[in-house]
Amino acid sequence: MSTLKEKLLQLHPRAFFLDTWKQMDEEAEALRAERRAEGKGYDWRPLLAFGFGAVFLILMEYLGMPTTFRKIADAMAERDGAAETFWTTLHLSEWRELYHHGWWAGWRVLGFFLLPLVIIKLSGERIRDQGLSTKGFLEHAWIYVLFFGIVFVCVVGVSFSEEFTSYYPFYRRSGRSWFDFISWELMYAAQFFSLEFFFRGWWLKAGKAMMGSHAIIAMTVPYVMIHFGKPMAETFGAIFAGVVLGTLAMKTRSIWSGFLIHVSVAISMDLASMIQNDRVPTVWFPEFLP
Repeated sequence: MSTLKEKLLQLHPRAFFLDTWKQMDEEAEALRAERRAEGKGYDWRPLLAFGFGAVFLILMEYLGMPTTFRKIADAMAERDGAAETFWTTLHLSEWRELYHHGWWAGWRVLGFFLLPLVIIKLSGERIRDQGLSTKGFLEHAWIYVLFFGIVFVCVVGVSFSEEFTSYYPFYRRSGRSWFDFISWELMYAAQFFSLEFFFRGWWLKAGKAMMGSHAIIAMTVPYVMIHFGKPMAETFGAIFAGVVLGTLAMKTRSIWSGFLIHVSVAISMDLASMIQNDRVPTVWFPEFLP
């Protein structure tokens, strides 16, 4: 009983937020003092992370959307006319929409994960220090379970709204078969891992030494902005989610709890919407497959 009480006390706002932020500020001050003592000079890491990160966000927005790939595929198919080419086959494919979303997910993995890895390596940083450590994960797993349970109740509640059910899942053919659904959710999970690495791993690690706990707020603003176009309630919720997940990442020294919360909630939202619209798959593979 005392153990349960001690764990719940860790979630008190003062313990979860303020104590974590104060610890970040103290560690940041120590890191700056260490840097000065070693004569390392100006710390370019925040500038590199936030500067290149902004470029990657622009590339994903203007080149990595499903509509972009759709326009490219349609233009190439129109150019090839009646000839049987990759583009004309794609244009007529039953998997066309899934390919479009694969383009979107692929760009997210590229912009949120692969390209940042290049910058991190060029900066002389270690990849595993960007929140990828699994040390102590089981110790904090109960936080993931509790947070997911709370958010799941909210998901069930909003699933009755038309705005929610008309928006999710992004891949409209998710209900065609379990193969469609699983393929989409795997791509969805890959981009969520990449997103957590970008915001709660790379950016927080780069900004912590110079900004301390304020790095969480700096990260939250662009994180909220990538939700523009989604239901308003979800976009407002991203403010709270950004601060909570950022604090959780700093408290656990890892992005894994945040990733699991994010992907579990996302899959739950898709399933809740499909249940409300009676679109849960009934077959393993689409009917057009032999």
